[in-house]
Amino acid sequence: MALKIRLARGGSKKRPFYQIVIADARSPRDGRFLEKVGSWNPMLKKDDAKRVELNNERIAYWMSNGALPTDRVLRFLNEAGIVTREARVNPTKALPGKKAQERLAEAKQKADDAAAAAAAE
Repeated sequence: MALKIRLARGGSKKRPFYQIVIADARSPRDGRFLEKVGSWNPMLKKDDAKRVELNNERIAYWMSNGALPTDRVLRFLNEAGIVTREARVNPTKALPGKKAQERLAEAKQKADDAAAAAAAE
């Protein structure tokens, strides 16, 4: 059985509240779980102590038994100092698309041609 440490959504419409649970990877998001090991309330301020609550001992136990955290839960565990999360950097994300790069190259070529023509005169 593949275990995941993941979020199960609760709360009302437009007022989310998440439980951090240990669940089988095949079970639905809000379905059956084995144990509740924490909670996350995104409606609270980021510096509020009750925003993320974790049961460190139980999380360590389940991770030793093969449970893998999802990316969002891994961020919480990294902030708590339980696990180290590698920073994910995508340097190509900020680059313009292929067509925009072609337009920039054309504009640069036209500017270079115009500068060369002005210098020749």
